[in-house]
Amino acid sequence: MWRWRKQSDRVRPGWTSCFLLAGCVALPALAQEDASPAPGSEPFDCASLAERDAPSSADAWFVRSRWAGHCYIFQARAVRIGVDGVRTLALSHDISKGVEREVARFLDGPPAVHERRGGAGRLSGAKGAVRLESSARHLEEFYRLRLAGESRIASRRAVRLEIEPLDDQRYGRRLWLDASTALPLKQVLLDEDGRAIETFQITELQDPQLYQGKIEGESGQADQVEHSWRPGWLPAGFEPQIVAASEVSHANVEQRVYGDGLATLSLFVEPVSGQQLLKPGVHRLGVSHAAVQHRELGGRPRQVVVMGELPPSVLQRVAKSVEWRGERSAAASSLDSASPP
Repeated sequence: MWRWRKQSDRVRPGWTSCFLLAGCVALPALAQEDASPAPGSEPFDCASLAERDAPSSADAWFVRSRWAGHCYIFQARAVRIGVDGVRTLALSHDISKGVEREVARFLDGPPAVHERRGGAGRLSGAKGAVRLESSARHLEEFYRLRLAGESRIASRRAVRLEIEPLDDQRYGRRLWLDASTALPLKQVLLDEDGRAIETFQITELQDPQLYQGKIEGESGQADQVEHSWRPGWLPAGFEPQIVAASEVSHANVEQRVYGDGLATLSLFVEPVSGQQLLKPGVHRLGVSHAAVQHRELGGRPRQVVVMGELPPSVLQRVAKSVEWRGERSAAASSLDSASPP
């Protein structure tokens, strides 16, 4: 998921922004996440995309679309149709000196502006595209990817990609990728019963331009900070993701992010100390859900929040599994954090 933060809410952690907005922006997920975490990454030369052959398989289209989401400068109009109704947005993606800036503005309903700045830390590394192709192979362990013909979206020829989960612990997707650039033009998110729960579609894409330079890797930490807790259970294939240095923690809120190469979940733990608490249970945040539990951890009450575009039962199970580990090294904690108990 494009990890937007509310522009006017710099001092609150990401999950609070989502609750304040009563629904986060859910943009095509494949363009922004990777299952191969790294504490940093080498710059990627976007100009090299023009030299590559056109994709001929579902996984090749998937990989190309990820790079495209970082390497093209564009402005667009879009519509999001979900449980909270229909919203229209203006989108922009710019790159300056190798640093990306994405902005989404809601054009109707409550005014809101979301902004993301940073590099492609989740997409590259010392091995560049090889890591990305490896993550696509990782994805095929948990999803079935196949090409499903062509369509016309936003007056552009689009290739349709079907992504079907191989278990009931994640959602499926239908994706339409621009045949020229591989930018995502449309996404339909499907629940565990195969029902559409949200449609996001570009309605106008203004002359995307390939950035002729290198994009910087995002500095951050792939679960390398010290935590006294860990999830005792995660869905198969979910591994630690890079968390930008500015988002590793805020005040007493500690955050971890896990992903399987397509879906992600964010896990927040904070001590209960007089602040306004969220009601325990499952909350719908647009296309995402949040499972909230108040638990005794480390000898004191704490609020546990698990967010993601995943079945609510999965988020609840992750929240329930959080266990107190005491003071442990980050290395030891990260080694076993992605394994079932």
